[in-house]
Amino acid sequence: MADQKKMHLLQKASKTFLTTSSIIMIFSGIALYLSLKALLESEIEEELYSNKDRVEHLLLSKPDLKGIPPIMVVEKVKDPQPTVLNDTLIYDPLQDEIELFRQLAGTKEINGQEYKITVRAMVIESENILFAIVFTFLAIILVAFVFLFYLNKSRNATLWKPFFLNLAKIKAFSIKSETPLTLTESDIIEFGDLNREIISLTTKVQADYHNLKQFTEDVSHEMQTPLAIMQAKIETLFNEVKIDDSQYEQLDSLQNDIRRLKNLNKRLIILAKIDNNQFTDSQFVSINELFQEVLLNFKELASIDYKIEHSEELTVKIDRSLAQVLANNLISNAVKHNLENQPIKVDFYKNSVQIVNSGNSELANPEQVFDRFYKESTKRDSSGLGLSIVKKICDYYGFTPSYSFSKSPESTTGFHTFEIRFTH
Repeated sequence: MADQKKMHLLQKASKTFLTTSSIIMIFSGIALYLSLKALLESEIEEELYSNKDRVEHLLLSKPDLKGIPPIMVVEKVKDPQPTVLNDTLIYDPLQDEIELFRQLAGTKEINGQEYKITVRAMVIESENILFAIVFTFLAIILVAFVFLFYLNKSRNATLWKPFFLNLAKIKAFSIKSETPLTLTESDIIEFGDLNREIISLTTKVQADYHNLKQFTEDVSHEMQTPLAIMQAKIETLFNEVKIDDSQYEQLDSLQNDIRRLKNLNKRLIILAKIDNNQFTDSQFVSINELFQEVLLNFKELASIDYKIEHSEELTVKIDRSLAQVLANNLISNAVKHNLENQPIKVDFYKNSVQIVNSGNSELANPEQVFDRFYKESTKRDSSGLGLSIVKKICDYYGFTPSYSFSKSPESTTGFHTFEIRFTH
């Protein structure tokens, strides 16, 4: 849900500009309308009072003045009346329709006679002027807004162009590359600072990666060689020196420990190489053929029985050496923990493979079965790394490993099932 609310930088900036400008334009239009309306009303009222004063001065010399209906009306009255300012609807014979007028009416004593003087101004004309001014203002603002919007958008695109070019280079950057990262220069100080920090960081990451890769290769070579020499010397003792049973058991135990240490070293190196992204030769591999090849090898070495009840063609894009490790570790785990004289079952489906071996009970902590160095078996040849390597390979390619145990009520044995799903 969070990703759906995200948007590109320029879109975000344009949206902010659009929203802010729209709010400013709306409130500016409202403020202009209200201020002009108040100003026009004030001007109309001022004009009405001025016209009323003029009529009063004319009545001094022309007491029989009747006015000009409906703009001005003069009537003789007996009693004085208060001055009233209001709006009224009056029929205009020239327009032949009822119009809205602003009206000022009041009495004035002139030459001993009380006159009621009424002066009016048409409101419609002032409203038209008001709307014309507001519309013109909004039209000018809208044109300016559209111009500034595209100018701002174009300016932002030019301003942020070095950033987006560098972002594309960073996305394409690989720590396995021998060439350092080069970024586009910018005349913006902050972008320049960012470029320097990124180049410094990526240079250090590249150096650390190559050092770690070299260390992994050195460890692989330096540890395997002395272990192999030690194992060869022990075999020489077996063949050339007469030893008693106690010495034989000790040397055999030592040889097994060396074998376990060599195996542990190989597996740790595999984990390090996966972490360092050193397996890049991906190709389409037939999982069916690969697992059957591994099963045949184990059958020759450990005299195991296996069966395949379901065999759909399963091909996966993966580094072949890692696929070999994946199959070896899963079959090896099944062989180590399988009950004696029970076959191992391997089934191939469209998007997954299942490896099933028999067992007496479920694991005590099944959620930890893929954790590094976790093991429930007491067998000395178990390093606790086989299934963690399986998990690491699956994480590397986006596969999904899982474990389950099933057992029928009437049976004393159950089945451990490891499944690898090759789709997300």
